[in-house]
Amino acid sequence: MKRKSNPELVDADNPEWTAAEARKASSFSALPKTLQTKLARRSRGAQLAPTKERITIRLSPKVVETFRATGSGWQTRMDAALQDWLKTHAL
Repeated sequence: MKRKSNPELVDADNPEWTAAEARKASSFSALPKTLQTKLARRSRGAQLAPTKERITIRLSPKVVETFRATGSGWQTRMDAALQDWLKTHAL
Protein backbone atom coordinates (compact mmCIF):
# COMPACT_ATOMS: atom_id res chain seq x y z
CA MET A 1 0.00 0.00 0.00
CA LYS A 2 1.50 3.32 -1.08
CA ARG A 3 1.61 6.09 1.53
CA LYS A 4 0.15 9.46 0.68
CA SER A 5 2.79 12.17 0.70
CA ASN A 6 2.37 15.20 2.90
CA PRO A 7 2.25 18.22 0.55
CA GLU A 8 4.01 20.36 3.17
CA LEU A 9 6.98 17.99 3.12
CA VAL A 10 7.33 17.65 -0.67
CA ASP A 11 10.67 19.02 -1.84
CA ALA A 12 10.94 19.36 -5.62
CA ASP A 13 14.74 19.68 -5.35
CA ASN A 14 15.02 16.45 -3.35
CA PRO A 15 12.26 14.03 -4.44
CA GLU A 16 11.60 10.66 -2.79
CA TRP A 17 13.56 7.76 -4.19
CA THR A 18 11.88 5.34 -6.53
CA ALA A 19 12.10 1.59 -5.88
CA ALA A 20 14.69 1.33 -8.67
CA GLU A 21 16.87 4.03 -7.08
CA ALA A 22 16.64 2.31 -3.70
CA ARG A 23 17.80 -1.00 -5.25
CA LYS A 24 20.85 0.75 -6.76
CA ALA A 25 21.86 2.33 -3.45
CA SER A 26 24.93 1.09 -1.58
CA SER A 27 24.61 -0.32 1.91
CA PHE A 28 26.42 1.34 4.79
CA SER A 29 28.86 -1.57 5.02
CA ALA A 30 29.78 -1.11 1.33
CA LEU A 31 30.98 2.46 1.94
CA PRO A 32 34.71 3.15 2.46
CA LYS A 33 35.78 2.67 6.10
CA THR A 34 36.78 6.35 6.41
CA LEU A 35 33.29 7.46 5.39
CA GLN A 36 31.66 4.88 7.68
CA THR A 37 33.69 6.25 10.60
CA LYS A 38 32.75 9.84 9.82
CA LEU A 39 29.04 9.04 9.43
CA ALA A 40 28.94 6.81 12.52
CA ARG A 41 30.23 9.65 14.71
CA ARG A 42 27.40 11.93 13.69
CA SER A 43 24.87 12.05 16.45
CA ARG A 44 22.77 14.57 18.23
CA GLY A 45 24.51 16.23 21.13
CA ALA A 46 23.14 16.32 24.63
CA GLN A 47 20.16 18.58 25.03
CA LEU A 48 21.25 21.53 27.17
CA ALA A 49 17.84 22.48 28.51
CA PRO A 50 15.00 20.00 28.07
CA THR A 51 12.00 21.71 26.54
CA LYS A 52 9.53 19.08 27.70
CA GLU A 53 9.21 16.73 30.64
CA ARG A 54 8.52 13.01 30.29
CA ILE A 55 5.65 11.93 32.55
CA THR A 56 3.10 9.18 32.91
CA ILE A 57 -0.52 10.28 32.74
CA ARG A 58 -3.83 8.42 32.66
CA LEU A 59 -6.43 9.74 30.25
CA SER A 60 -9.81 8.46 29.20
CA PRO A 61 -9.74 6.18 26.14
CA LYS A 62 -12.00 8.58 24.23
CA VAL A 63 -9.55 11.47 24.66
CA VAL A 64 -6.57 9.37 23.57
CA GLU A 65 -8.43 7.82 20.61
CA THR A 66 -9.59 11.25 19.43
CA PHE A 67 -6.08 12.72 19.45
CA ARG A 68 -4.44 9.59 17.99
CA ALA A 69 -6.99 9.63 15.15
CA THR A 70 -5.50 12.96 14.02
CA GLY A 71 -2.32 11.14 12.96
CA SER A 72 1.35 11.73 13.54
CA GLY A 73 2.10 14.55 15.98
CA TRP A 74 -0.98 13.89 18.11
CA GLN A 75 0.96 14.30 21.36
CA THR A 76 2.19 17.73 20.27
CA ARG A 77 -1.40 18.72 19.43
CA MET A 78 -2.54 17.47 22.83
CA ASP A 79 0.16 19.61 24.47
CA ALA A 80 -1.03 22.64 22.46
CA ALA A 81 -4.65 21.99 23.51
CA LEU A 82 -3.62 21.87 27.17
CA GLN A 83 -1.61 25.08 26.79
CA ASP A 84 -4.67 26.79 25.23
CA TRP A 85 -6.77 25.61 28.17
CA LEU A 86 -4.25 27.09 30.61
CA LYS A 87 -4.59 30.52 28.94
CA THR A 88 -8.26 30.72 29.91
CA HIS A 89 -8.27 28.91 33.25
CA ALA A 90 -6.52 30.08 36.39
CA LEU A 91 -5.16 27.35 38.61
